[in-house]
Amino acid sequence: MLKFWKKKIAAKSAAAGTIADPDAVVPIVPEADDPALNEAMAEIVAPADMPHDHERFAAPTLDPAVPPPAVAVPEQPSPEQSTRRSWRERLSGNAFARGLSSLFVRHPTLDDNLLDELEITLITADVGIEASTMLVESLRRRMHKREFADADALLAALRGELIALLKPVEKPLDIAGRQPFVVLVVGINGAGKTTTIGKLARRWRDQRHAVMLAAGDTFRAAAVEQLKTWGERNQVPVISQGQDADSASVIFDALQAARSRGIEVLIADTAGRLHTQGGLMDELGKIARVLKKLDADAPHEVLMVIDGTTGQNAISQVRQFRQIVGVTGLVVTKLDGTAKGGVVFALAREFGLPIRYVGLGETATDLRVFEAEAFVDGLLPARLGRDERSHD
Repeated sequence: MLKFWKKKIAAKSAAAGTIADPDAVVPIVPEADDPALNEAMAEIVAPADMPHDHERFAAPTLDPAVPPPAVAVPEQPSPEQSTRRSWRERLSGNAFARGLSSLFVRHPTLDDNLLDELEITLITADVGIEASTMLVESLRRRMHKREFADADALLAALRGELIALLKPVEKPLDIAGRQPFVVLVVGINGAGKTTTIGKLARRWRDQRHAVMLAAGDTFRAAAVEQLKTWGERNQVPVISQGQDADSASVIFDALQAARSRGIEVLIADTAGRLHTQGGLMDELGKIARVLKKLDADAPHEVLMVIDGTTGQNAISQVRQFRQIVGVTGLVVTKLDGTAKGGVVFALAREFGLPIRYVGLGETATDLRVFEAEAFVDGLLPARLGRDERSHD
């Protein structure tokens, strides 16, 4: 009877174009229209010495009208959840994050001493005196009203206050509606302008936008070659004229080329300059005036790149650049390293300018669209558990 069963399976496999192993284990599924096969199967699964148990072992007949049962699939984290985890991983080594975490470890008891040291920690992290005082006094009033049961509740309240401070500046850059959309990138030397331009080019190219770069930093040696390298890496064209060329002329030519080639986004580099260098600052005003000869609304975004490690000096930088060229958005870089991070809160309170992006690493994908909640989550622990408090 077993030989008959094996031959039956082999014949069905050959008809289907596959090779069946007669010794392989196969599912036992009876066919309603094959009495001989059903009888053979019953003999196999229910031998003669078990006549009363055959119904218990018989395989069910499959009904094609009934769908198979759903298989549970483990839930995968959404891209937003993955992004939030990576923000915490990137910012956990930030001086601001370390300072706040160690503060709550040292002061698990809810009292005025905790709030006094919290204020010092915020000021030291470049949040600024006014913003730090405002945050702490708000928490102190709520503590005296007995709104907080413990330090965990205070931490949750601090999280809410910090997010509320940053939410108004959480405004992603929208490049739709203009073609070409002209982004003028400004900032002092060393802030990461050229690197930011390369990362922006990569981001928009990956989003299937036609991107072009303008090498307007003709003042710094090797700046043009550096931008060309980014262009080659991202496979986007670069318009340049070489060192010491007129920056406004380079960017004007680039805008003409972008319009003729149907480019969607033009990113223009400019010479890094200190806010105290009057001649170079005047050049920025000239660039903006020249662009308006071709497009009255250009540049459509003046993106200022700020080094997150510069601390409170960033406030004076933004103030001066805003007066000269009208900054419309900020990029804060190097927040994953030695930056204290609090300058983001100081900038938000002082100017209210949109923070478009933050730099959380070296790779092209580490330039992130700014998210208030994700940023604060990266700086603060989720809660103060026993393990965190005992780890000092």
